[in-house]
Order: sequence, then structure tokens, then C-alpha cells
Amino acid sequence: MRRKAPRWLQTLIALFVVASLQAVAEATTLEVVPSASEARYRVREQLAGYNFPNDAVGTTRSISGIITFDTQGRLGPGSKLTVDLRTLKSDEAKRDNYLRANTLTTASFPYAELVPREVRGLPFPLPGSGSASVQIVGDLTVRGVTRPTTWDGTALFQGRAVRLQARTAFKFGEFDLTQPRIFRVLSIEDLIRLEVDLTLRQAS
Repeated sequence: MRRKAPRWLQTLIALFVVASLQAVAEATTLEVVPSASEARYRVREQLAGYNFPNDAVGTTRSISGIITFDTQGRLGPGSKLTVDLRTLKSDEAKRDNYLRANTLTTASFPYAELVPREVRGLPFPLPGSGSASVQIVGDLTVRGVTRPTTWDGTALFQGRAVRLQARTAFKFGEFDLTQPRIFRVLSIEDLIRLEVDLTLRQAS
């Protein structure tokens, strides 16, 4: 004759099962923390008077947006990241002014937007620790032109926060951008590298 499990053990098992089901069934929203996030571009340039090329780097913390997941870990509606291109700054004010006025024309197109369509490699439910290599596939809009892009990166899980580092690259012409022509710059590589360091926090 089999003995029944003690009542306290039955209760503990039931609580564990309920908690597991709730964890699986819970939709999740991640919000960008702008003060702990940064977006940047890198473009290789050759300056007059220098023997070696140099990376022009512009950065901003003006990033906003959310990423939502349904109960199955699939991206939900409303997921979008927005960067204010007017706030990009490098180590050269003339470069920044030229990019704003000519290449990006931020007076008419002040924002770049990424609408993620798929996140590959992300464990769900989101763990509270550890890391994972991820790939984000999404539609990037710059200067009114939208193109599919793929971002490779790493997600670091820290409690209810996720630190995401990701990067992608494309040629100027893919977004109908004109390569800058700036005094003292002999040549500019036809490749824009975009990088993001995002801190996202789970909404309560």
C-alpha cells in the first residue's frame, strides 16, 4: 500500500507548480533607462596630416522605448526603440553640424527608429542572472527610409534589469545617406557601424 505524501509536501508542490505556470504565462515589458544607455555610430575616416585612419565616433543618451514579450516569449505590439539624432555628439563640432544639416537632415528627420521583429537566442522567461548571445532582427528607419537590419549582441541579466550590447553595419546608400565631405577629411569609408549599450528594466 502506497503512503500518501504529507500535506505540507503536497502544498509545497502545488505552490511550485502554480508559480511555474505564472512565470511561463506572464507577459513582460522592458523599458529603456536612458541615463544608463548609449547609442553611437562609428565611421572610419582619413584625416589630412595623419598616416593612419581614424574612427569618427558620435554618441547620445537620448534613447527611449520599450520591448514587449507575450506569454510565449514572442515580441509583442508596440515594441520600438527611438534615438534622437539631434543630440549626437563627437569630438568635432564641425562634423556634428555637418551631419545634422546635410547627411541626416535632422531638422526634417530628427529620430532614428528600430522596430524589432524577432529576438533570437533570448531565454524566456527572462532569467535573473547569467548572459546570452542574441540576434535582433528589426526594421530600422533613418531619414525616412526603412530597411531590415540584423543586430548581433549579448544580453546580461541582472535581477529585473537586462543590459543589452548590440551592433550592426550598413553602407550610406542603403538609407539614401550622402557621405560627408568635410574640410581636413581626405576620405570616409562607405560603412556606418551602429552600436547600442542599453539598460532595460522590467516594468512593474
